[in-house]
Amino acid sequence: MTAPRHVVFGSGAVGMATLDALRRRGETVRIVNRSGRADVPDDVEVVAGDARDPAFTIAAGAGAGVIYQTLNPPYAEWTAQFPALQAGVLAAAQASGARLVSMENVYMYGRPAGRPFTEDRAYDADTKKGRLRGRMARDLLEAHAAGRVEVAIGRASDYFGPRGGAQSNLGDRVFPAALAGKAASVLGDPDQPHTYSYIPDIGEGLAVLGEHPDAAGAVWHLPNDPNTRSTRQLVELIYTAAGQPRARVRAMPPLLLRTIGLVNPTVRELVEMQYEFEEPFIVDSSRITERLGARATPVEDALAHTLDAYRR
Repeated sequence: MTAPRHVVFGSGAVGMATLDALRRRGETVRIVNRSGRADVPDDVEVVAGDARDPAFTIAAGAGAGVIYQTLNPPYAEWTAQFPALQAGVLAAAQASGARLVSMENVYMYGRPAGRPFTEDRAYDADTKKGRLRGRMARDLLEAHAAGRVEVAIGRASDYFGPRGGAQSNLGDRVFPAALAGKAASVLGDPDQPHTYSYIPDIGEGLAVLGEHPDAAGAVWHLPNDPNTRSTRQLVELIYTAAGQPRARVRAMPPLLLRTIGLVNPTVRELVEMQYEFEEPFIVDSSRITERLGARATPVEDALAHTLDAYRR
């Protein structure tokens, strides 16, 4: 393997957005995933292997200056797989002396309790996935504090955008419906303000964390539009952009999710996270804008770009 400056573990929506951001900078990038296949330009190397194996990750990350952790196992397999995946990528960064940029969500904070989330918020989660996220974040920050590796953590809220797919609340259940003039299905109360992060902004934010001299040793909320709208308002913007006279929004009742969860393990894991849509859920990203200069794409533009991706 030749040694690129940047190694991205994961080729999902966030990994690919990070690749896009790095290529805009003219950087050399290696993608690491399980299959060795990804929809990337010919000059991007894709390496196959199991990131839970430190021997593999150390070889895959050799010579890198920055390593990005964007892996995200299936919801139902978080407890079994996620800590080992993070440990494998951490081992690669330690061995190569690279900065480790880790992608996280905001589950560790728990319920909003009437306040926007900022980076200094305590880890008060009472959910299984939230407590796991908290432990994993502490592990990374402790490794940085001990001087074993340079770490920068980027956190995003529920995402939308190109490649968002069925995992996004503003994804496969919304954009195709808008284009077809049908009703969109969303999780939770659609009239609660809710922060959504645009996938290309996540990738750009992670690239900034990889290059900015002041990013290491801290947690950063990745850029999102400061004018937080409700899910319904965002869906209405999508339908307007699609040329539809009105938006139709259908909320999936919690009882229906629980019923489906009896036979679908992924949906079963969604049930405990429904608190996110029961009250205003606002993630403050002003810190990364003020200190590192990373800015969110205006939400109208982000929704229009996503709609164009679904058209294609």
